[in-house]
Amino acid sequence: QVQLVESGGDLVQAGDSLTLSCAASGSSFSVGVMAWFRQAFGTEREFVAGIRWQSGTPYYTNSAKGRFAISRDTAKNTVFLHLNSLKPEDTADYYCAADRGVVFSTRATDYDYWGQGTHITVSS
Repeated sequence: QVQLVESGGDLVQAGDSLTLSCAASGSSFSVGVMAWFRQAFGTEREFVAGIRWQSGTPYYTNSAKGRFAISRDTAKNTVFLHLNSLKPEDTADYYCAADRGVVFSTRATDYDYWGQGTHITVSS
């Protein structure tokens, strides 16, 4: 079992930067991929960025490319999402997810573990 705890959400202004953290723990922590999803009010949960845990290879959705960066600290079992040039449309609940498998996916249903979410509001 893996537990994920996100932190770092905040109320910011358009153009600001923010870093989200997701600390993973568990008696036998072993994951293949970790990712960030987001869900705005009234919308489906959508993939934002993912990272292969062993290699560090990142993946991004088109809207995140060039503005967001995902990274991980394997010593601390923590994954980060660095968000730059935030826009009002980035306002959402951001969720950390972990997949025990090594096949990368952007589908939320393929992920085995989820955090409780952290909220970002971007004001214009």
